[in-house]
Order: sequence, then C-alpha cells, then structure tokens
Amino acid sequence: MTNDNQAAPAAPAVAPKTSSKRRRALTGLAAVVVLVGGAWGLYEWLVASHYESTDNAYVQGNVIQITPQMPGTVMSILADDTDFVKAGQPLVRLDPADAKVALEQSEAALAQAVRQARTLYANNGSLAAQVTLRQADIVKAQSDIARARDDLQRRQALTGNGAVSKEELNHAETTLANARSALAAAQAGVLAAREQLTSNQSLTEGTSIAQHPSVLAAAARVREAWLGTQRAMLPAPVDGYVARRTVQLGQRVAAGTPMMSIVPLDQLWVDANFKEVQLRNIRIGQPVKLTADLYGKKVEYDGRVSGLGVGTGAAFALLPAQNATGNWIKVVQRVPVRIALAAEQLKANPLRVGLSMDAEIDVSRKDGKSLADAPRPGPLAQTQVYSATDNGADAEVQRIIAANLGRAAATTTAPPAAGKAPAARPAASGADGNGALVQRDAAHG
Repeated sequence: MTNDNQAAPAAPAVAPKTSSKRRRALTGLAAVVVLVGGAWGLYEWLVASHYESTDNAYVQGNVIQITPQMPGTVMSILADDTDFVKAGQPLVRLDPADAKVALEQSEAALAQAVRQARTLYANNGSLAAQVTLRQADIVKAQSDIARARDDLQRRQALTGNGAVSKEELNHAETTLANARSALAAAQAGVLAAREQLTSNQSLTEGTSIAQHPSVLAAAARVREAWLGTQRAMLPAPVDGYVARRTVQLGQRVAAGTPMMSIVPLDQLWVDANFKEVQLRNIRIGQPVKLTADLYGKKVEYDGRVSGLGVGTGAAFALLPAQNATGNWIKVVQRVPVRIALAAEQLKANPLRVGLSMDAEIDVSRKDGKSLADAPRPGPLAQTQVYSATDNGADAEVQRIIAANLGRAAATTTAPPAAGKAPAARPAASGADGNGALVQRDAAHG
C-alpha cells in the first residue's frame, strides 16, 4: 500500500515534458515550412519568373519535294534515302525520246518560218516590179489611145468625100474603144499591184528576217522544246539528305508527281508550342536554351526567338474545334513560337526533323516586339540550279536561222541574240529596196 501511494505523484511530471517536446517539434517544422516557402517565393520572384519553358517543342525544317516538270518514264534513279546530295547533282533521269522529237519538230518549224519570211521579203521586189510593169502598161495604153484618136479624127475628116469607107471608120472607132479599155485595165492592175505590195510590206516593214514575228514565235517553241530536253534530268535544288523516295524504275510519271524529298539539315528551326498564358512576356529576339532528347542534357543549343505564330494549332487544324456546341470544355490553347538555331551548333550536333526538344526562353528583357512589323529583306530560300537549263537554246536558234537565211540575206542580216534590238535591214520594203531598183531599170529600158 505504501509503495503505491509513493508512485502515484510521479506521473504528472512526465506529461508536461512530452508536450513541450511536441511543441518544439511543431514549431521547428513550421519554421522550416516558412523558410522553404519563402525561399521558393524568392526564387520564383528573382529567377523562375524570368523564364518560360515547355517540352512541347519539335525540330522543323524545309522538306523540298522533287517533282518532274514534264511527263516521262523513269530511266535511272541516282539517289536513295539517307544519301547526301549536293545542289545540282542529278537525282532522277527520265526518257528524253519524246523531248528530242518535240525539239526536232520545233527546229523544222523554225527553219520553215525563216524561209517563209524570206519569201515575204522577196515578194516585195516582185510586187514592186509588177507595179512598175502596170504603170508601163498605162503609158502604153495612153499612147495607143492618142494614136487611135488621131486615126479616127483623120478618117472622120475624109468621110465627106468618100475617101474612107464606113467599115474603115468603124474599125478606127473600135480600135479607140479597145485602147481605152486597155487603159482602164492597166489602171486597175496598178491599183491591185499597189495593194498587194502594201499588204506584203506591212508584214515586213520595220523588222529583219531574224526578228520577224513568225520567226520569233517559232524560235520560242524551239527554246521551249530545248527546255524539255534539259528537264529530263531532275537535279537537287539544294544541299541536303534524301528522304521519302517513292519513285521506281520504269514508272510513268506525270508533271508534279512527288518522287523524293530533300531535307537540308543545316537549315532547321524549332517550333515550341507555349500555352497562351505563357505568351504575355515572350518577345522576338529573346535568347532560348534548348536540349534534345537525342543528346540529353549534356548538349545544349543556343537559340533565339524569330517569330510568334498568328493563331493557335486548333485554329489551323484540318478539323477545327466546334466550341459553339452545348458540351463544351475549355482547353488551354497553345501558340507555336519559332526559334532559330545556330548553324555552328547544328553542324557540331546534327538534328533531324521531328525530334523532341525542351525549350526555355529568357523573358527578362521585354523591350522586343511580339509580332513582326516589316517584310523580309530578302528571299527566304533560293536556288540557281535551274537557271542554266536554257543554256545553248539561243545558240541553237541562231544556228537554225543562219542556216536558212541564204547567202544574200546572211550578208546583210545577222541573227541577233535573244533580247537585243533587231539590226537595221537596208531593204526592209520592196518600194525602197528591190522595187526602186526595178523602177530605175524600167525607166532606163
């Protein structure tokens, strides 16, 4: 009994000590939470608020389709998927037989056009000579009329004394009438000849054979056919890698049929899709840090914001969302932000189109523009591989023209190059050239 009475008073001393420890532990935990919260708030205010990041970013690039400009049958394929090709390198060759036939037909048509133009210039001289001949007929008819009128007057003076018979008088009158008819016919002939000469001169006036409209039209068809022969070979427009080859040997392809694609991996960019609430501080020109899942965190790319999209992905989707329905749920939209990459880093660590990227934009400087306000100063992309396809066409045209001009025409008319002014032709019309010579000969003969 005595031991129980002595142990009872010791219990109340343990309870205050336990509650004091619990209080100190809770106070320490609260202090830690406050410190962590304060540190996080300070970090958010000083650091995190200056960056916008997303993992919804993908590598994009130019995927250049190789398509024929003319129909044909595939004869050879000179590049395959994953191959690297240089600009101008042949990729596919088509059967050139049809193009060669078309070129030969156009060359024959040009030769015929040159000879027909020569005929027009030659007709100026012959028509001018006909005008001269008709004028000579008028002079002769006038002389015949004067002679017939004198004969008739003499016979009429002698009819009173019976020296001239009535039959002879009628014959003189008939001769005068025939002379007048010949004069009218000669005058009509002069008018007709002059009209023919004027009509023919209108086809040749102010131009040479090489610059005649019909010759120029035929020459244009030769150049078109020449281009057809050059387009039987499809070159690579830029340096890049071959992808998605679908063309096969012997395939009959139409103009515009996709055959393969060329991807220049040195001209890539990143499209980062940021939420609409993240766009308020993003500006053009802000620096960007990017990492690719291909290389991990050990490879970091330095980029720069080059532009912001003008619409969300849903706005340009093939099947846009119908938000005017009854069952509508708000979905946070995303807007693509284009990020330019450094060419040196792309060369050191190549990327592929479609790879995933993590992008973090430094938005501490907000003095840039959110949208571009000036047009691009130069072309986005260009190639010169197609500019040489018409080389040789002008030389072929001039060769055909020179071969069909003839010796006399070739000495006075040289076929000018395309785009140059036509050379002056001394005898552009029959009246001033061959026609005048014929008239002077007729006057002296």
